[in-house]
Amino acid sequence: MNRPDVSIVIPVFNEAQNLRALAARVALAVDACDVSYEAIFVDDGSSDESLEILRDLCVEEPRFRALSLSRNFGKEVAIVAGLDDTLGRAVVIMDADLQHPPEVIPLFIEKWREGYKNVYGERIDRATDPKLRAAFTHVFYRLLEDFGDVRLPPGAGDFRLLDRQAVDALLTMRERARFNKGLFAWIGFKSIGVPFDVEGRAGGTSKFNFVRLARFALDGLMSFSSIPLKVWTYVGLTISAFAIAMAGYYWARTMVFGVDTPGFPTLVVSIAFFSGVQLISLGVLGEYVARIFNEVKGRPLYLVAERLGENDVTNGKAGDWGVDN
Repeated sequence: MNRPDVSIVIPVFNEAQNLRALAARVALAVDACDVSYEAIFVDDGSSDESLEILRDLCVEEPRFRALSLSRNFGKEVAIVAGLDDTLGRAVVIMDADLQHPPEVIPLFIEKWREGYKNVYGERIDRATDPKLRAAFTHVFYRLLEDFGDVRLPPGAGDFRLLDRQAVDALLTMRERARFNKGLFAWIGFKSIGVPFDVEGRAGGTSKFNFVRLARFALDGLMSFSSIPLKVWTYVGLTISAFAIAMAGYYWARTMVFGVDTPGFPTLVVSIAFFSGVQLISLGVLGEYVARIFNEVKGRPLYLVAERLGENDVTNGKAGDWGVDN
């Protein structure tokens, strides 16, 4: 297969209601750009009719291909699976729910032609998000900005175009607890944002509930910051200073007023408080140890159960096993 100008990677998880509309809009938008392209759909263990629809799309349109993963590995890993299989000189990453409008892709390609290697979609607002989710998102990005090792552009997400050089750099990082938004910022390269309005979901519901989002945020903080570990040093110093101050206070009071009867509630509250502090600190340490454990096991990032479409090469990278060569 000849190398296309642009590859489009689209992770799919239970998006049967959106796939045909998405495919039509992608084809219409990219055909207007005078570039050769391929679209790679990555079915991440869908339980609806997504895979069957992808089979039909790949037959109807030779520029469409699909990977069916052996189970649900998560969106972050599904993106890597698609990137591993791309052939294009540039790669566009977008969601399958049509909240990332395909009509923005020509703007990405225009900026790429101007020499930018990391062109990211910049959300104008979060009006489509529930208010509570938007508030937690704001807090998370503020924490990552203040304490993280990378600085994320405001409003930037997965919707973006990466030059082949940036894609190859990204694929050298095979970590399992992935936070792709941070990795996109970490690799650097000449970057620019393209503002766009987030559309409402064309169909279906969001697959990210509060628990999954909280876990994703935790992965992001721990992948790009050691503050959750370091903070317990300062907590310990603060508690020790408080304990020394209280010891001095009780010693002085005893010297002046004599010994009084110790309070049972104070003792119980103190034990419970310090036990909680110790357990929380051990929990944070355990989170980092668990991530180290997952990395050293060396399991593949993903497994491909089936390939759909004409091109059956693996681009010399990770292939069906999602591991390093």
